[in-house]
Amino acid sequence: MLTLIGLLTIGSLVVLLLVGRMAPILPLIVVPLVGALLAGFGPEAISGFFTDGLERVISIAAMFVFAITFFGVLQDTGLFRPIIGAMVKITRGNVIAVAMATAVIGMLAHLDGAGATTFLLTIPALLPLYRQLRMSPYLMLMLLALGAGIFNMLPWAGPLGRAAAVTGIEVTELWRPLVAVQGIGVVLLVALAALLGWREQRRIASGNVPADVGVLVDTHAGLHDPTPEERALERPGRLWANGGLFLLVLIALFAGVLPAGYIFMIGLSLALFINYPGGKTQMQRIAAHAPAALSMGMIILAAGSMLGMLTGTGMLTSIAQDLVQVLPASMVSQLHIVLGVFGLPMELMLSTDAYYFGLLPVTLEVVTNHGIEPASVVYAMTIGNIIGTFISPFSPALWLALGLAGLDLGRHIRYSLLWMWGFSLLLFVAAWMLGLF
Repeated sequence: MLTLIGLLTIGSLVVLLLVGRMAPILPLIVVPLVGALLAGFGPEAISGFFTDGLERVISIAAMFVFAITFFGVLQDTGLFRPIIGAMVKITRGNVIAVAMATAVIGMLAHLDGAGATTFLLTIPALLPLYRQLRMSPYLMLMLLALGAGIFNMLPWAGPLGRAAAVTGIEVTELWRPLVAVQGIGVVLLVALAALLGWREQRRIASGNVPADVGVLVDTHAGLHDPTPEERALERPGRLWANGGLFLLVLIALFAGVLPAGYIFMIGLSLALFINYPGGKTQMQRIAAHAPAALSMGMIILAAGSMLGMLTGTGMLTSIAQDLVQVLPASMVSQLHIVLGVFGLPMELMLSTDAYYFGLLPVTLEVVTNHGIEPASVVYAMTIGNIIGTFISPFSPALWLALGLAGLDLGRHIRYSLLWMWGFSLLLFVAAWMLGLF
């Protein structure tokens, strides 16, 4: 009976997250509560489950609130704008160089971990260049999506935070072994961009120009011009100070000298002190980024309550025990590998929240009983899935990108799916060779 209630709970949760008719925190909070009540647990037990779940994620939620605000403030100062603008100018006119630069720009623009910012910063700058050179804008979007996918492994980007919330492992501890995978991903992506740029160059030379390229436009435009409000916030004279602060925060995170949340607290304090003197101005910058920070923090806390309910009631254990009875014995201990291999196509069916809060907990419960470390499960499922973040119809940032570029989701999927899946599998094999799972 507990297995049936657990499956109904997780199934309802996944469906509600996929439909997207309500904010993620609603199903994350309400559905597990209803499941716990149906399983016969009273207020006292439920209170204990909630407390246990919250204790697992409170440090992760704190990290996200301050990390998102920290990177938002650095974005306000214009820290990344000169780098991206220079790359756009340097590559003008060379198709292969433009493709390679697009990949690098996608990674750099995603340093703050926000998909919407990535596309807002890059597409207005690159689209005129692609049209002038008669390059396919679908190539641009795919390369930006691949670059952002690699840097989506950063601890403040979202997916790794969700995995940390599910496993209870410190997010920076999960991230450190992934740095090597990201490095391999950078090299592979630049090589792939060169190959695709060469292919695009040959297509253009043959006169086969797709209709989606559009009309010729002026290529002297760089990044989209900041609004007067954005320009007032930029601090070009403090570029080196902000760049140094950014690097110090990254080094501190990698070294693990302090908890990640505290590092971002210190980083945010210094960023505000350096760039925006005066309490009123500082509070305005915090308030400007509060919606994004609060939203992610609330999702993590709600996920903690969900995991507390599913774990405390024994639903996950019951599902895992019954699942072991039906699955072939040879597959049980390798379930995370199988799911990792098909992780990218699953982006077309599952949202990020459904993948990490619905599928990952059950998989963990199944395979960890066979001696597999939770971190190995996270690596297999994350690396197999994360490159496809911006091919998923459940990604709001992708819809923003499609709107900015005037592109169609179906054509984006047809153009990008096999290339992105192949790239994801290469990273998956690299991670396996590094011993991550």
